[in-house]
Amino acid sequence: MRILGIDPGLSGAIAILEEKKVLSIFDMPVMADGKKNKRQLNSAQLVNIIRENIAGAHEIAVIVEQVNAMPGQGVTSMFNFGQTFGAIKGVCAALNLSIFFVRPSKWKKHFELINSSKDSSRTKVIEMYPSLSNQLSKKKDVNKSDAILIARYYSETRLRD
Repeated sequence: MRILGIDPGLSGAIAILEEKKVLSIFDMPVMADGKKNKRQLNSAQLVNIIRENIAGAHEIAVIVEQVNAMPGQGVTSMFNFGQTFGAIKGVCAALNLSIFFVRPSKWKKHFELINSSKDSSRTKVIEMYPSLSNQLSKKKDVNKSDAILIARYYSETRLRD
C-alpha cells in the first residue's frame, strides 16, 4: 500500500511511503499571492505531485493531520491555514482518494513525542531513516519529518503486517 502523509499548511509537507520505506518527500507546493510576499497553495502542483506518486499503486491511503485553530493565532493566518486544508481535501476528492485524519496528539503519542520539542520529530525520523539525514538537515525540515511520521503512524496502527 502506498501511503501519503500530509502535514497541512503552507509550510507543511508531503511524504510518500510504501512498506514503511520513504519513497519521496516534498515541501508543500506554494506560489506568490499578491505583492506583499504572501504565499498560497499551488493546487495544480499538488495535484501533479500526488498523481505522479500514486501512479501504479494498487492501494492508496492519504493521511492528513487533523488540526484546529490554536489560541494566539491571528484571524488571517487561521483563514489561510483553513483555506489550504480545504484545498488539500478538495484535491484528494477530485482525484477520488479517500482521506484519513489523525490528530497530532495521536501520532505524537505513538512515537513518544508528547511534550517534546518541535524538532524532536526530525530527530526521530533521522534515527528511523539515517539515509534521509541530508534531506532533513535544516530546522525547517521538521514539517517533512512530521509528514513521514503521520504516514508511518498509519502504517503501524492501521496496517497490521
